[in-house]
Amino acid sequence: MKYILYARKSTEEDDRQVLSIEAQLVELQEYAAKEKLEIVASLCEAKTAKEPGRIKFAEMLSLIERGKADGIIAWHPDRLARNSVDGGKIIHFVDRGLIRSLKFPTFWFKATPQGLFMLNIAFGQSKYYIDSLSENVRRGLRQKVRRGEYPGLAPIGYINDVRTKSIVVDKKRSVIIRKAFTLYAKNSSRLEDISNFLAQSGIHSRNGKRLHRDRITFILSNPFYYGHFRYGGEIHEGKHQPVVSKKLFDQAQEILKQRGRPHHKQKNEPQPFCGLISCSSCGMMITGEYKVKKQKNGNVHNYTYYHCTKKSKTIECPELCIRQEELDKQLSSLIKSVSLPPDWAEELNRLAVQDHKKSAQSNSAFVEEVKKEIKSVEVKLQRLLDGYLDQVIEQEIYRAEKSKLLFKKKSLEEKISSLLQKQNDWLEPMQEWIKDAQNLNGIARDNDLFAKKVVAKEIFGSNLLLGEKTVRVAEGDAPNSFGKMGGNQWDAIRASHLLALKKPIRSVLVRVGRIELPSTIGRPRLPTKNLGKGAFIIPSSHLFSRSLTHARSAW
Repeated sequence: MKYILYARKSTEEDDRQVLSIEAQLVELQEYAAKEKLEIVASLCEAKTAKEPGRIKFAEMLSLIERGKADGIIAWHPDRLARNSVDGGKIIHFVDRGLIRSLKFPTFWFKATPQGLFMLNIAFGQSKYYIDSLSENVRRGLRQKVRRGEYPGLAPIGYINDVRTKSIVVDKKRSVIIRKAFTLYAKNSSRLEDISNFLAQSGIHSRNGKRLHRDRITFILSNPFYYGHFRYGGEIHEGKHQPVVSKKLFDQAQEILKQRGRPHHKQKNEPQPFCGLISCSSCGMMITGEYKVKKQKNGNVHNYTYYHCTKKSKTIECPELCIRQEELDKQLSSLIKSVSLPPDWAEELNRLAVQDHKKSAQSNSAFVEEVKKEIKSVEVKLQRLLDGYLDQVIEQEIYRAEKSKLLFKKKSLEEKISSLLQKQNDWLEPMQEWIKDAQNLNGIARDNDLFAKKVVAKEIFGSNLLLGEKTVRVAEGDAPNSFGKMGGNQWDAIRASHLLALKKPIRSVLVRVGRIELPSTIGRPRLPTKNLGKGAFIIPSSHLFSRSLTHARSAW
């Protein structure tokens, strides 16, 4: 009799079950030599037997059907089949007499009714094992989801910790992912810009290329980054550490929703200042256009122009285009107008720290008062319990009063927690804003147009207008329009600059008894410092003292 030696492992991955096939071949060859069996072919396969369609298995049956062999040697029946179709083919070949012998080192078989019955049971057990294994794996995954653990590979910014079998934050890449969310949430970056940023930061696809825009969309819409994860079509709460806040994630989703997905590639690539400025004549947006001019002598000149889109159906826009260099110059000048000088920044930071200390002292006193109230509530709860245990108070009255006291205690505790959180929430963002405002001069002098667009969008919002080749800030009649002290923190700095221009000397020296404040500042008195010889100094920081109030209110 001629035999075909068949060996199989369940996975196609090279790094898993590495010795499985090799061990089978050695054992089967030794078994064949011991039993003096003739082997005409050896077939090896790395594929699961759960589903029919194995190539080497079909080749083996074809050889047997053509009479090249009439027996099979395998380690166990489960190497031949773990599904009803392949198991049925083996038994059918035995019934037809095509397979006269099946040899297994770990299983007995003879071509008799009893042998076929036992083989059928072995195939059934193999199928039951793979089915129950699949169900057990799914049950284990569902349990991981209940515990808040994501049952899959960690996304970019996280790593799978093989020691704890959990997902932990990648300290280097998580910072990059957070920066990508921040850039996109500012509505100043395209998906391609985010892909370029990640590539420059060392994050690529597996083949070393830039991440595709669809992959960027998946990253920006993945709830895993704010502490939840998507599994089985549902959102589950995870116990892993978030990389971005829920607020920042929602801002990114809003931008994704607004922009949608473009259906065609634009003829001209968007220019840096697109989406930032409106036309002062018709109100339409200003767009950029790239032009190439070729001269007869062979010289080639590249220009970028900005002009109104002229999409208004009611107004015929008369505005002309402007060169990118000139627009850059004017925007830089506007950015400088809201920059914070170093001495102003130092004084403003000192005032902020001083204000924070004062508020902390007053808050501490208030917290102590609330703690006394909580202590009083706890005493009442204990007295209420004593009265109930002494059977002085009825059970219904006890439960109702206890519920009221517990509710009051919880409200007081939350009041303390909220107060402490608000006390510390505003100083750090305030100091960060002072640092950003101080760096505006450097950004204005730099050649990074993208950075200028980001800060201009943050400072001026949608108030920039272009008319007669000049960029200006809309000075509306609304009480919060730019340039009035009722606006935001940038408003306060710009107004302070305007006041400082009216007073070219930053410190005003006057004689004792002659301290008078100009009406433009609008305050009856200012703190002064005695310099001797009857002279006093008024600090220039008071020209922008309202900046602290407006900047702090923004947080």
